Amino acid sequence: MGRGIRTIALATGCAVLHGLPAQAQSIEPRAYSPGPVGVNFLILGLSDSDGGLSIDPSLPVTNARLKVRSVALAYARTLDFWGTSGKVDVVLPYSRLSGSARFDGAPVDRRVDGLGDPTMRVSVFLHGAPALDMAAFRQYRQDFLVAASVQVAIPAGQYDSRRLINLGANRWSVKPEIGMSKTWGRWITEFSAAATFYGDNDDFNGGRTRSQDTLYAAQAHLVHALPSGPWIAADATYFTGGTTRIDSISDRNLQRNWRVGLTGALPVTRHFSIKANASTGVSARTGNNFDLIGLALQYRWGGGF
Repeated sequence: MGRGIRTIALATGCAVLHGLPAQAQSIEPRAYSPGPVGVNFLILGLSDSDGGLSIDPSLPVTNARLKVRSVALAYARTLDFWGTSGKVDVVLPYSRLSGSARFDGAPVDRRVDGLGDPTMRVSVFLHGAPALDMAAFRQYRQDFLVAASVQVAIPAGQYDSRRLINLGANRWSVKPEIGMSKTWGRWITEFSAAATFYGDNDDFNGGRTRSQDTLYAAQAHLVHALPSGPWIAADATYFTGGTTRIDSISDRNLQRNWRVGLTGALPVTRHFSIKANASTGVSARTGNNFDLIGLALQYRWGGGF
């Protein structure tokens, strides 16, 4: 069963950084994978996006040619929530952005680096994953799982109201999500649905008010667990909604976008693992499309490891 523990627990922390820097449009295989209670994860993630503004794809710009390089530090811990398994995580991103776009027909150039908006998330299993210590977890077999989470983005990142493009959004957002998975031997199928609710940015680009409708997202993943712990996944996500308004005037930028990607994770030692991911937009109604690659190094301890 050592192989099963490694495969399952490896994903518990790695998924924390999978969506950087595009948190609302992230693709996260193994986001809801149980592990023994009391395991800590410290994750260092790197990502690079090219094209549209991956930090805020709803920003009403066109002809975007922007590069965003991000590094993030994250901490996660598996917990016992009244007898069922759960997790809390915190992500602190730092990004460097450069490039150009057009806004209202005028060119916009931007070069900036600084902190992005940190996120906090609480996840809990609703079915199929009781809270277990390491000894009991060795006998656990993953089958059908149902889980839910709530993620909050905190407006603490770099923001200059005089500039159109920033690393922080100057607004709160809340993202509830429900996910489920089914294991078939070494294959796992996963599905999730989420809605991101946004507060207003009341100091947008010179003191205007920017608001945004709810953005809805659905994900599907096909995961294959390899012998001795590695796994690979084919990923797809669809998101719609998210129309923005500036001073109550619609930007007419309803999003109906598809993204696909690949992910691979590899345990290096008992405590260290690495993960690589890549995704691209295959259809973007708003035209704000981007390619994203990422790499994460994870260290885990506690809970019997």
